[in-house]
Amino acid sequence: MTEPYDLITMGRIGVDIYPLQTGVPLAQVETFGKFLGGSATNVAVAAARLGRRSAVISRTGRDPFGDYIHQALRDFGVDDRWVSAVDAYPTPVTFCEIFPPDDFPLYFYRRPKAPDLVIHPGELDMEAIAAARIFWITGTGLCEEPSRGATLAALEARDRRGITVFDLDWRPMFWGGEGGASGDGGASGAAAMASARPYYEAALKHVTVAVGNVDEAEVATGLRDPKACAQALLDMGVELAVIKQGPKGVLAVHRDGRTAEVPPTPVEVVNGLGAGDSFGGSLCHGLLSGWELEPMMRYANAAGALVASRLACSSAMPTADEVEAFLADR
Repeated sequence: MTEPYDLITMGRIGVDIYPLQTGVPLAQVETFGKFLGGSATNVAVAAARLGRRSAVISRTGRDPFGDYIHQALRDFGVDDRWVSAVDAYPTPVTFCEIFPPDDFPLYFYRRPKAPDLVIHPGELDMEAIAAARIFWITGTGLCEEPSRGATLAALEARDRRGITVFDLDWRPMFWGGEGGASGDGGASGAAAMASARPYYEAALKHVTVAVGNVDEAEVATGLRDPKACAQALLDMGVELAVIKQGPKGVLAVHRDGRTAEVPPTPVEVVNGLGAGDSFGGSLCHGLLSGWELEPMMRYANAAGALVASRLACSSAMPTADEVEAFLADR
């Protein structure tokens, strides 16, 4: 095996088709841009932009969009060796509408099934997963088989080595009921949460860091107060709980009693999508650097704010120089 990766992420991959016009309904948009997308993928890109050696475990369709994804990953310096093609399903695409500062509807095209949900346990390089300095999984990866089984098998094989991060990543449209992601509205929000919670709880037994917003933390804990959510996650076995609170900033609580609550970094928002993924990649960078909680949260907030001030997601991920210059101006 080669030298261990700084970060291996596992989860969604696809192509973002984003309007090049803001404040315009999708039905009236005439020009679009094509970008690499998918939350786990964006986190790997964000870390690579900060100088970290990263890789993605995912799957695409065997089509031109799949070819584009491989080229884009290589261009960003992200290892694509574990991104394989599925003959049966097309590469997913995602559209959005951009209504700054806080309305960015997403439209996922993942029919009849997304290839990133067709990751099988037997395909995984468990040795590389166990050796990675950080392994990152997402809630979406738990929504349907065989991805669910592969995700849990990877966590068990890793056995809490190093840093293992669970991005709570709640997308209710992917949890249509007991059988998984129907994506057609399916179960109500409460029923979807009830369907997801046992799998979130199973994953949390194997991770050292949990990160998500209040809605996402509620899926795992049944609670909505940020401090109560953080404590519940610690009680479930994680060492560090990071709760993103939107305009109230971010709360980080460590098992050893350290706590940091950091306000948001003000910025003129262009497109809020991808800010959380930039936060995630920067969080990994800070964890690998051994930073204290408060400077790590400030850095991750700043990286997220930079992406929110830009149009795209993956191609908007900042470099370390950009984040540091941004912080220096604050």
